[in-house]
Amino acid sequence: MLPNTTEHLIFVQRYKTMYYRFFILAVLIFTFGCGGDKSCELPDEIADVPVDVEIGRMEKALFSAKSEAEVAAFLEENPLFMQKYLQIPNDAEQVKALYELSTNAALDSLVLQSEEAFGDMKVQEQQLERAFKVIKYHYPEYHVPQVKTFVTGLGSLGNDLFVSDSLLVLGLDYFIGPKARYRPQAYDYILARYQPEKMVPAAMLLLSNRFNKTNAADRTLLGEMVSMGKAYYFVQSVLPCTPDSLIISYTDQQIADIFHNEGRIWAHFLEKELLFEKSPFVVNKYIGERPNTPEVDASAPGRIGTWVGWQIVRHYMQRNPDVSLPELMAETDYRKIFNESKYKPEKKR
Repeated sequence: MLPNTTEHLIFVQRYKTMYYRFFILAVLIFTFGCGGDKSCELPDEIADVPVDVEIGRMEKALFSAKSEAEVAAFLEENPLFMQKYLQIPNDAEQVKALYELSTNAALDSLVLQSEEAFGDMKVQEQQLERAFKVIKYHYPEYHVPQVKTFVTGLGSLGNDLFVSDSLLVLGLDYFIGPKARYRPQAYDYILARYQPEKMVPAAMLLLSNRFNKTNAADRTLLGEMVSMGKAYYFVQSVLPCTPDSLIISYTDQQIADIFHNEGRIWAHFLEKELLFEKSPFVVNKYIGERPNTPEVDASAPGRIGTWVGWQIVRHYMQRNPDVSLPELMAETDYRKIFNESKYKPEKKR
């Protein structure tokens, strides 16, 4: 055994640092894959599903209007968008209000910045097309919605995201990112998810609600964790090339740290006997929006319970390869998913 000298302590610290850096690199490679990773390619039977996505740029049409008459024509030509997203009638009063907003200099600035941030949106079209192919393969009866974009005035004209049976709307001005002249009024940890590359994953997370059956009778922390874990698993399934960090909106470093400390995080839930806790106050500490989860560790990000739920679902699906995505999404026995997952990460030294 080496003597407990200053040189030895420095050696040990360097070894730990090297090991941790190697571990982080391994996690990133495992999580994000390589550029030529075949797992990112859709199987032929899914790739052949006929889906064609063309994103309609509603902001270009509205904000180029030169008169109230052109605004009225815009609404007349887009009844689904008007009724479901804007939720306004095509009358003189609403036309006048929309025209005034469309000529607002601040909104015009958001339109220009959205154009700079997203360009022709071919990347997003490809992401959505691949996602809808996966959904159509598993749910043949699913009707692919119209996809539209809009500049909302950060809430003045609509929400950041909207999903219905027939329409999906992406509020571009929310997702411009840190360089935007105007940003949503929200805490920094919320703003972190409003970035261009997180927009489509966020839309798919919202869309998962259509397929993710829930159990209203099970409001335990474990039930909430697994329910959200199913939602994240749905997103990873329809966007297989998307890094975990973009799906759950954690940083790369946070993802690496969580994987490294997965056993300790899980031990916290067991030692505190939290899995079957029903108190909404306690459940929200681990599921709700927070900058961090100090109950686990000051550096643990918020929503840490949803991440653990995601890992439980992943383990369940790995151990049950015959379970299809629709079968998973329809399963409301959260304890069954947990028990059959055999999830039990060990503490790392």
